[in-house]
Amino acid sequence: MCGIVAYVGHREACPIIIKGLKRLEYRGYDSAGVALMNGSLSVFKKKGKVADLEAFIAGKDVHSNIGMGHTRWATHGEPNDANAHPHFSSSQKIAIIHNGIIENYAALKTLLLSKGHTFKSETDSEVFINLIEDIRDNSNCSLAEAVRLALHEVVGAYAIVVLSKDDPDQLVAARKGSPLVLGIGKGEYFLASDATPIIEYTNDVVYLKDHEMAVIKNGELDIRSKEDVKQTPYVQRLEMALESIEKGGYEHFMLKEIFEQPRSILDSMRGRMITEGNHLMMSGFREFENKFINAERILIVACGTSWHAGLVAEYLIEDFARIPVEVEYASEFRYRNPIIRESDIVIAISQSGETADTLAAIELAKSKGATIFGICNVVGSSIARTTDAGAYTHAGPEIGVASTKAFTAQVTVLTLIAMIMGAKRGTLETTKLHELMAELDNIPAKVERALKLDAQIQEISEKFKDATNFIYLGRGYNYPVALEGALKLKEISYIHAEGYPAAEMKHGPIALIDEQMPVVVIATKDSSYEKIVSNVQEVRARKGQVIAIVTEGDTTIPTMADHVIEIPETSEHLAPLLSVIPLQLLSYHIAVMRGCNVDQPRNLAKSVTVE
Repeated sequence: MCGIVAYVGHREACPIIIKGLKRLEYRGYDSAGVALMNGSLSVFKKKGKVADLEAFIAGKDVHSNIGMGHTRWATHGEPNDANAHPHFSSSQKIAIIHNGIIENYAALKTLLLSKGHTFKSETDSEVFINLIEDIRDNSNCSLAEAVRLALHEVVGAYAIVVLSKDDPDQLVAARKGSPLVLGIGKGEYFLASDATPIIEYTNDVVYLKDHEMAVIKNGELDIRSKEDVKQTPYVQRLEMALESIEKGGYEHFMLKEIFEQPRSILDSMRGRMITEGNHLMMSGFREFENKFINAERILIVACGTSWHAGLVAEYLIEDFARIPVEVEYASEFRYRNPIIRESDIVIAISQSGETADTLAAIELAKSKGATIFGICNVVGSSIARTTDAGAYTHAGPEIGVASTKAFTAQVTVLTLIAMIMGAKRGTLETTKLHELMAELDNIPAKVERALKLDAQIQEISEKFKDATNFIYLGRGYNYPVALEGALKLKEISYIHAEGYPAAEMKHGPIALIDEQMPVVVIATKDSSYEKIVSNVQEVRARKGQVIAIVTEGDTTIPTMADHVIEIPETSEHLAPLLSVIPLQLLSYHIAVMRGCNVDQPRNLAKSVTVE
């Protein structure tokens, strides 16, 4: 949660920071602020979007070559001007921006109050900056040393940047559990929560590690551990293109990302599957191939949409490789006492690679000796660095908060893993494997065809934009898609929706069905088709309004459904990659028609880096 941007160099800092905050606004949009060094340390902050901050500072003196900014997703304290970042210390000589949660802030605040410090907000971040000031004043040490000592006192997660009136040419930054990227230009430096604010200016970045501090002073960079041991930075070259984080003519990032899926699915397969010669490989998988092949159990940990991708993977791996799979919510897994064995493989899935609960689940599994395989989208992210091995999805930047192309990219990578495991274990027949490879190769083109249904789906959306509830039903491989479709609708349109296995409808949810209830049924031709036909009949008998996702050429379900969306035929194992497309478009158009902000839905942020 929350977005951080900072700059020091020869350019005007404020325009760089504001533009960077707009690119990070998907991480939080409750309030925003900037701190600039222009003779004195000035802070400007405002409740609302970055655009509200931009309007607030219009006409003010914001000339500076050093500064920092923050866009907030509220944790401690409601969204208002006082709780917006940056936060001053009591003396207003030091300011901080902070992403994360300080768990022991209450005890620290009590101590600082007893020493005469005052507070103007409800945030843990203001406690952090007053702690730094208290240490600096009482120890008579440098700002950097005060920050380092403060890091030993706080418990929790943080990415921070600190500015001091007494050190007008210095930025101090540190991280633990929250991402922080450092961009290196010619005589200038950038700091940000991810690379999107940086790529316009430099392709050379350093991903700060946990417990590392960066001090930028007089044009020099010094990175040290929390124990004050000098570190040699590993400079990486960004491969992200600037146009990948622009809307490219689409009204919203979400719509752009939905329509990018033919390419993002293809990119997630590129170099991993070569149909000519029937060649499958995954470099991250190869090192631990024997452990995967001989695993007695696989655990999958994830949250939200990534958890739904994990459910698809459970079906695939058990089907192809005949290894038992358990899919766990990372947020629950970390707080119970799960049975984890050294022989277990744990697959951790996260779009951002920074999901706090998933990272905590990884640490728990590592402590038990399990082998951890990460699947994420962001190069250099925490999960990529923490896991034993892994695979990037290569979906490209996903700015819309409601995940779309990340889901299909994750499912594609997981499908490849299941196919490789099945082939290596001899549990997936060669003929079947080659058929699956050929069909997976056709999926990007079939997704392209499914996207051409957009106008039809828009018409259907118009009829249901005022609904207050939805039910989504699916069987087998399409059950996780039902969950994902319901989640998308909830996230961006604020309509209550629930996904169920179709067979479970008679065990409770059928009581909800009446003439006001839209029921989305994923009814593609597969091994349970006849069963799903019966479910549709049961809904119709109770006057429910049926929106059916069917296979092209189906002549049975269209006679029963109120609205029919036909998608190309494919193997039932690959059906989620196609059946999810109409559900993404349905949720998108309903949300737009309801006047919702689809890219930045209320109360949500893209990367959940705090509990």
